Amino acid sequence: MILKNGEENILVCVAWPYVNGEPHLGHIAGNNLPADIFARFHRMVGNNVLMVSGSDQHGTPVTLRAKEENTTPQKISEKYHKIWSETFKELDFSFDLYTKTGTDNHKEIVQNLFNSLNENGFLEEKYSEQPYSEKSKMFLSDRYIEGDCPHCDSRTKGDQCDGCGKDFEPIDLKNLISTIDNSEVTFKSTKHIYLKLPRFQEELDKWIKSKTYWRPAVKNQSLGFLSNGLIDRAITRDINWGVKVPIEGYEDKRIYVWFEAVIGYLSASIEWSQSKANTSQKKDIWKEWWLNPDSKHFYFQGKDNIPFHTIILPAILMGSGNYNLPYDVVANEYLNFSGKQFSKSKNWAVWVSDFLKEYDSEALRYYLSSIMPESSDSDFTWESFFDSNNNELVATFGNLVNRIQSLIKNNFNNIVPEIENLDDIDNKMISDIKNSFESTSSFIENRQFRNGLKEIMNLAKLGNRYIDQKEPWATIKTNKQITSNTLWVGANIISNLGVLFAPYLPKTSLKISNMFNFKDNIPDWKYREIKPGIKIENIQPLFKKIEKEK
Repeated sequence: MILKNGEENILVCVAWPYVNGEPHLGHIAGNNLPADIFARFHRMVGNNVLMVSGSDQHGTPVTLRAKEENTTPQKISEKYHKIWSETFKELDFSFDLYTKTGTDNHKEIVQNLFNSLNENGFLEEKYSEQPYSEKSKMFLSDRYIEGDCPHCDSRTKGDQCDGCGKDFEPIDLKNLISTIDNSEVTFKSTKHIYLKLPRFQEELDKWIKSKTYWRPAVKNQSLGFLSNGLIDRAITRDINWGVKVPIEGYEDKRIYVWFEAVIGYLSASIEWSQSKANTSQKKDIWKEWWLNPDSKHFYFQGKDNIPFHTIILPAILMGSGNYNLPYDVVANEYLNFSGKQFSKSKNWAVWVSDFLKEYDSEALRYYLSSIMPESSDSDFTWESFFDSNNNELVATFGNLVNRIQSLIKNNFNNIVPEIENLDDIDNKMISDIKNSFESTSSFIENRQFRNGLKEIMNLAKLGNRYIDQKEPWATIKTNKQITSNTLWVGANIISNLGVLFAPYLPKTSLKISNMFNFKDNIPDWKYREIKPGIKIENIQPLFKKIEKEK
């Protein structure tokens, strides 16, 4: 990447998944796919985009899975890190770096920020009562305890309720048991390091209220969190798996996973930057995104992670240096499967690896983009997926491309014909294409990906209506020039659908570029005119119909 002067620096930060199992479709629709669409679009516009994420190897879910499989957290996290990395490649996600929290670089950056917060007076040692199992002789982290939520009485794990989504302290849970040994949980005094969140209350409140463009759910949840009054939060845990605490006397403790995981966006940016040190880039190029106040950070998350990115992360950044704060936290709601929330732990999911054995990744990207849970929960069903592929990709978009290709092949030997005196209908169609760039651009820039996709598919529908109205199969017998004009316009419909769909369907976009022998794998975001005389080659069906009995 060579930074372009005068263009925006866009940092795309994608939620770090716990690598305690394989990815399911909820992970893809929730944060990874919208982030990829957004990053691809901004690269096409010409902005300097850095898209980073990685595997969260240190969460308690990883240690639980290791226990289930009778292996170590290190081995289990490496196993699933590889699976997640390969899955993202299969889905054509365009990460500049997908890394992991187990790197030496990440540990160093986390400890550096920890020390900066400590030096600046934002950390404090306290003793508190924490869950403890007398039977196993160990302190219990959040995922190792289960009880009744103090707010809604749902049965839940130790720090956040799956039922109502509210936070609480473990001691507030009722009917507590240890999930390790099913024993009754007691509480025992232990020392920890606390982040003084109340010191940031006023600054966070002012900052969040200034975000007029945030999604209402993100802003409202964040302000609601603040309205209850921030409290000091422990950022260390009595565990032996994670980033070491850089303070004497804490050798048997580790830094809390949610403190260190949100620092991963910074550590990943630095790791990427250092990997470019032997190229034309500078080793500290990461500063162009993190210290340049004109840069913009976009954090793509699920709704359960909102406070960690609107409260915890900004507080860490405010307290440890002059780092840029999030410009937007793009949090989606949940994608459900047949009415129930996707869940790795409950094994209720459509696993991506299984899906891709049967169906094309482009069909998946299209369908998930069309039902993305941007403002409310949405539902994946097999029936609607089949309809999306067969009725929209195949019958609308694919059929349009096939019709125009066939007419050019049969009547002009695959050569895009010459034009002369376009009529009002032709000019209107060209105008509609150009207008689609403006409207689609506005939707994607404002993180309204479903509307952006709908706008592009509407153009494909207009293209089909245009061909029906012009009837080139009939005019070829009476006025070849009118037919030439029609099919030249048709070729431009195909070409520009290839550009417009590129953030959503990169493989399909590349196929269309190859038809017209365009050399750029990633087209610029602008009207792409096809000159008369170009030969259409590499003709192939864009999509395959799915037989529903599969």
